[in-house]
Amino acid sequence: EVAAFALRIQSELESAEGQLRQAQKLEALGRLAGGVAHDFNNMLGVILGHAESALLDSPADESVRHDLQSIREAAERSADITRQLLAFARQQSIVPEVVDLNDRVAGMLKLLPRLLGEDVQLTSRADANLWRIHIDPSQVDQVLTNLCVNARNAIANTGSIIIATANRVLDDAFCSNHVGSQAGDYVCLSVQDTGCGIDAHTLPHIFEPFFTTAETGNGIGLGLATVFGIVSQNGGIIDVSSAPGLGSTFAVYFPRHTGEHMEAPAEELAIQDGTETILLVEDEPALLRVTGKMLQSRGYTVLKAGGPQEAMRIAAEYDGVIHLLLTDVIMPGMNGRDLTGHLQRTRPRLRHLFMSGYPADVIATHGVLDQDVYFIQKPFLLALLTAGVRAALARNVP
Repeated sequence: EVAAFALRIQSELESAEGQLRQAQKLEALGRLAGGVAHDFNNMLGVILGHAESALLDSPADESVRHDLQSIREAAERSADITRQLLAFARQQSIVPEVVDLNDRVAGMLKLLPRLLGEDVQLTSRADANLWRIHIDPSQVDQVLTNLCVNARNAIANTGSIIIATANRVLDDAFCSNHVGSQAGDYVCLSVQDTGCGIDAHTLPHIFEPFFTTAETGNGIGLGLATVFGIVSQNGGIIDVSSAPGLGSTFAVYFPRHTGEHMEAPAEELAIQDGTETILLVEDEPALLRVTGKMLQSRGYTVLKAGGPQEAMRIAAEYDGVIHLLLTDVIMPGMNGRDLTGHLQRTRPRLRHLFMSGYPADVIATHGVLDQDVYFIQKPFLLALLTAGVRAALARNVP
């Protein structure tokens, strides 16, 4: 009995060590993804800005307009890939609200059949008394879409996918097999398929970004990585059961929400004009030029600075009123928050708006995700930029 007990303990330790190594590996990949996303976001900001500016100039040639719209759409799709990278890294900016998972699934069931094709039979099973969860609704859509697409790719010809929701109480025994998880009440979203299944060699790698078993051109390996990031970001658990020839079941567990607060849905943004003077600080020259051009096209006077030192010089030499400081967060020499504090010593009524292509967890350490701070995420379209500017300008300053 002692020998059997020792073997069991050794087996559990080896399992825990394996889970820890995998978690550390995914964490390192997440940090890499976040850094890549920053540079990618800056370049996408340049592309989107020039495309929108050119479209606003209303070229008469319809073929030119079509080309510009295609460029903008391609850049927006690329921004979606960046968001997937940030989701994997658990670093995307989110707006959580209380969500009925059954409602989100019902809405997606209207769209998924066209995505999956006629060869796949899609059915659902919903728990009528489902608990609520607290999550960004778009993240639920991402999780369900990526799991269903992954299931579809595993089905060679015809097959079926079952989407189910259920309340689950997870105990310590279950959570011991999932590093960092805690026992408690969860809401389960599961996707079961009749596909080819996953072998034991492949299973440990399925959540790694850019890992894919699909043929070239049929996927880039971010779908399950995105799911992993979203679930982790929301304190959830993901469990996979699969074997070759027996299909797969992905079960996602989101923590039960016990509060009652409901968020109001955001309104669609419109491009807004203004006449105020804005000090724009951005250390990426191409992005500085295009953002300045976007603001000038809406009537603003723009003072452009390529960094904090130049911004301080311009503010000291400019005789007129500077209504708003629009600044990047992380720059050489001084971050955006410190620059704001320095300028407000001589211009106490100066309002501010921060922007960044870095992920949320990085900029949070610089104090710009506090509730009293205005912030926009790169890359941004003109509507989001002008809405952020108007919101920051409307803020009362003592």
